[in-house]
Amino acid sequence: MNYPTRIMLHLRLKKSLKVTAAVLLSALLGACANEPEDESVITVYTARNEHLIKPLFDRYTEETGVKIRYITDSAGPLLARLKAEGEGTPADLFVTVDAGYLWQASNEGVLQPIESQTLTTNIPESYRSSENDWVGLSLRARTIIYSTDRVDPASLSTYEALADEDWNGRLCLRTSKKVYNQSLVATMIKTLGEEETESLVAGWVNNLATSPFSNDNKAMEAVVAGLCDATVVNTYYFGRMKKENPDLPLAIFWPNQHDRGVHVNVSGAGVTKHAKNPEGAKAFLEWLSEPEAQYLFAESNQEYPVNPSVEASEEVKSWGDFKADSVNVEAAGRLQADAIRLMDRVGYQ
Repeated sequence: MNYPTRIMLHLRLKKSLKVTAAVLLSALLGACANEPEDESVITVYTARNEHLIKPLFDRYTEETGVKIRYITDSAGPLLARLKAEGEGTPADLFVTVDAGYLWQASNEGVLQPIESQTLTTNIPESYRSSENDWVGLSLRARTIIYSTDRVDPASLSTYEALADEDWNGRLCLRTSKKVYNQSLVATMIKTLGEEETESLVAGWVNNLATSPFSNDNKAMEAVVAGLCDATVVNTYYFGRMKKENPDLPLAIFWPNQHDRGVHVNVSGAGVTKHAKNPEGAKAFLEWLSEPEAQYLFAESNQEYPVNPSVEASEEVKSWGDFKADSVNVEAAGRLQADAIRLMDRVGYQ
C-alpha cells in the first residue's frame, strides 16, 4: 500500500471514529436526560436545627424507605443559595422557621404550587399560602411572660396595654432586628392599621427598662433578675427555660383574649421550583401533616401542632388554652418591610 493510500485510509478511519464518538456521546446525554429521577431520595434545605428535624427524617426513612439528604443553615443564606443555584439546585424542599421567610421564598419565585387534598384537609387556611406554595407545619405563640413575684396577672390584658404609662420602665423586649418581632408588628399592622400600630410600638419603646436584648432567653433572664417585670417571647423559649428550672418565677399570660387573640406564627415548608423529586417532596409534606408526625414535629421543640385534630404535648398543654389570632400568617411576610420601617421610625432598635 503506497503512502497516499495509507493517508486516505487514516483520514477515513479518523472521521469514522469522530462520528461514532459523537453518536455515542449524543446517545449518552439523551439517556441521562431521559433517565427518571431517583424517587427514593429527597433533598431538603432546612433552617430548623438538625437535632429537631433529623428525627423526623429518620422516622420517614424507616417507614417509607425514602432517604433524605439535608443541608442546614439560617433561612437567609438558604434562600440566597436557592436563588443562585436556579435550575441546578439539588433541593426538593425548603423548610424554615417563620412565615415571613416562607412568604419571602414565595415572593422571590423559588417555590412551586402544591396541589394536595391531604394538606388542604390537615392544615387550616390561615396557616397556608394563598398561592398554595407553602404550608405551616407547627405553631408557636409569641406572648407575654411576666414575673410572678411582682406582677398581678389581673393587671395584664393586651399587647397594646404594655404601651400604657403603668408599664413605664418595666418592659423588656427582644431586638426589632429579629424576624419574630417583625412578624408580630406586621400582623398588628394588618389588624389595627399602621397608625395605631405605630402608636403602640412607640409606647413599648418609651416603657423599656433597658435596651432590647439579642434573644428571648436574655429578655426572660432580665425579668427574673428584676430588671423589668414583663417581656414578649415565643412560647417554646419559655418552655425550655422552665424545663431547666421549674422554680423560675415566670408565667405565661395570653393577651387579647377578648378581641383578635394571641399572635401565632409557623414553621413550615414548600416544594422548590426546580425540585428534581417534587412528588417525593409533596408526599413527605403530606406525611408531616398527619397526626403521628405532627405530634413529634411539634413536641420536639415544645410547639403546637398545626393540624387542629392533634393535641399538643402534656407540657405544652399545661400552659393553658388560648384564642389565637386568625389573620393569615402570610401577612407577616407581606407587611414585613412596612413593620421594619415602622419600628425604625419609633426608635425600636
